[in-house]
Amino acid sequence: MKDLKEISAFFETEYPLNKEGLKELLSLFKVKKYPKGSILLQFGNEEKEIRFLNSGIIREYYVSSDKETNINFYTKPQFISDLTSFINNTPTKKNQETLTDASILYVSKLSFMELLDKYKCGKSFIDQSFQQILKQKELLEYNRLTKSPEELYQELLIYKPNWLQKIPQYHIASYLNITPETLSRIRKRIS
Repeated sequence: MKDLKEISAFFETEYPLNKEGLKELLSLFKVKKYPKGSILLQFGNEEKEIRFLNSGIIREYYVSSDKETNINFYTKPQFISDLTSFINNTPTKKNQETLTDASILYVSKLSFMELLDKYKCGKSFIDQSFQQILKQKELLEYNRLTKSPEELYQELLIYKPNWLQKIPQYHIASYLNITPETLSRIRKRIS
């Protein structure tokens, strides 16, 4: 199935699993297409699926009483589930929305957990995923507390140029926790 090409490649490079376990896991995934502007995850709901972004762009954000603050963008094939909510059976604090039409592979929590019980390598997938999430969270927190918006923008130029090409600038400004006008001034100074 062509929809499983990206996730198969992801597992071969990121999380090698035994062949039988991987084949069974891939057989569980279903495909769902979402139009631009669809809400995939909403604050207060519990994550009930493992979701993999096959194609499209997803923004992840927090909502406070006065604004939305973007915390991440998914632009390449990767898992996009809130694993903290998924594993701990707790409501999510995050929201996710499609910024473009998107194709998502998903498997139910029950099916996924049954597979983890069956294959011990599934536990290493969860452990590695949590380690990666913690590393990203720590880096994001460190950067936001110690770097100026201009320094953060320069890092995006180096490490996430696809974000700057594919994501509307007002979303990038929110991610940097600045106004679109401030982002415009930073872009003029740098270029």
